[in-house]
Amino acid sequence: MNKFFTKKFSIISFIFIPIIFLWHPNWLGFLGAQPYWPLFWLLPWSMINGSINGLIFGLFLGLILDSLTLNESFTQIPGLILCGFLFGRIKLNSDIFLGHFRYGLICSFGSFLCGTLYFLQILFRNFSDSNSLMLIPMVKNILAEVFLTGFFAPFICSQLLRMFKFSRRKI
Repeated sequence: MNKFFTKKFSIISFIFIPIIFLWHPNWLGFLGAQPYWPLFWLLPWSMINGSINGLIFGLFLGLILDSLTLNESFTQIPGLILCGFLFGRIKLNSDIFLGHFRYGLICSFGSFLCGTLYFLQILFRNFSDSNSLMLIPMVKNILAEVFLTGFFAPFICSQLLRMFKFSRRKI
């Protein structure tokens, strides 16, 4: 039984992403924004399994998260697909100290990319309204999300990467 959980840890941890996304813990927020939770799983998994698998699981993550949200007009799929593909192109580094900070920078970039693509969907959908005051809170939310994602990524991504590597070994 223990071998099963060890071998399938990446898939079991994949199930917890929608749970954390819906849980939305306020005590981890900043200025009303939360870190972009899917990137914490997608970065280490894509780094180990490659670009194509990252792209596919980015699509799956986007489909699952879009099905959980009530907003039917906007999607998270393009940002997660692009991040999954780009994260898969990143090679693993042997320098542990540099790797921790690198996870934060990469996840910050991914969060900025996903937030910007989501914002552009909203902007194009409401282009005829063109209210410039709508831009200020959205930019604030994107920047707060980028900061939080970059802050928590070194802690979470390094642990997940270590566990994913361990689960891939022959037991």
